Amino acid sequence: MSNNVEKQVLESALQDAVQKIKEGIVAFKGKFPDAATKKYKYPKIRYGTKRDEWTSGFWTGMLWLAYEMTEEPALREVAESHLKHFEKRIDRKYGVNHHDLGFLYILASTANYKVTGSAEAKAVSLKAADHLITRYKEKGGFIQAWGDINNPKHYRLIIDCMLNIPLLFWATDVTGNPRYREIAESHAQATANVILRPDGSTFHTYYFDPETGAPARGATAQGYADNSPWSRGQAWGIYGFALAYGYTKNLAYLEKCFIITDFFLDHLPEDSVCYWDLCFTDGSGEERDTSAAAIAVCGLFELLQHMSPDDSRYKTYQDAADNMMTSLMKKYTTKDMPKAQGLLKEGVYSKPGKNGVNEANLWGDYFYLEAIVRYLKQDWNRYW
Repeated sequence: MSNNVEKQVLESALQDAVQKIKEGIVAFKGKFPDAATKKYKYPKIRYGTKRDEWTSGFWTGMLWLAYEMTEEPALREVAESHLKHFEKRIDRKYGVNHHDLGFLYILASTANYKVTGSAEAKAVSLKAADHLITRYKEKGGFIQAWGDINNPKHYRLIIDCMLNIPLLFWATDVTGNPRYREIAESHAQATANVILRPDGSTFHTYYFDPETGAPARGATAQGYADNSPWSRGQAWGIYGFALAYGYTKNLAYLEKCFIITDFFLDHLPEDSVCYWDLCFTDGSGEERDTSAAAIAVCGLFELLQHMSPDDSRYKTYQDAADNMMTSLMKKYTTKDMPKAQGLLKEGVYSKPGKNGVNEANLWGDYFYLEAIVRYLKQDWNRYW
């Protein structure tokens, strides 16, 4: 743990988060919280419906993190009870017509397997990995993000998927079947080839020619503009390329990670918590996105594990993570909002879509808690 973040502050933040999660167990019994809050209350999603969000796994992941830090049986019991829902969901193909199988199943079942050794949980994650590779496109060598896989209008990848392909790396590790890893590496390489702009910012999404697989154009669905640096996408890039390097030891991914990280850090406001697009800073009047900051802290932790402390960038990255984390804990939590169900305030789901703006969201809550765990439990066995 860095000396720049007070252990007492981290432990207090953990206690506050676990208390909110315990309240959530009661509030969401038999259901999942939706992707983002409305007036800091999470709408509820009933298990096993076609409306199931890509974000449901973050709630289960929070339960596993809270259990690992407290060893309270009630937290494990609820987390384990979710497995049957996720198995039914992948078997019936409810709400899985997209690339976000990693966000769902790494946290819902792979985490279960890593914590408990459950053979059933392992099998569920492998079903999800099998489904994810059905979205792989040979022409272009990438996993298609959204939409009908036979619709040429949807022939694109998105930077978020760098957090989904660890499901495939893991699947090869536990089965010995190289196909999962081959697709993960192909997707990582395709992303690395097109996702960075010359200035170090990233595209959110990138289209390919469906006939030839040639790169076509970059665009955004969540950022301010097609050519702007969407904050959460940049944060996905930090964490995703750090993970890809960890699995492959391909130095090209580490170099991409440095470039993406440097751009992100160079565009932070005074208190180190980014606005929803990095083209905005103090005085813009725009909203922040605390979820992007939480993802970036976790990504920096992962990156630092692959660097020598003698590297001139090491202290810069460590200080940046510490500054973001301290700011999140001291200024952006809901600890003084007793009725709020999220952990972090001032998150953004989609500003262009006018959805979840200046609210809590599940991934922001999850990565904030993961960051706390990473600080307090140096030997934590990451789920990704």
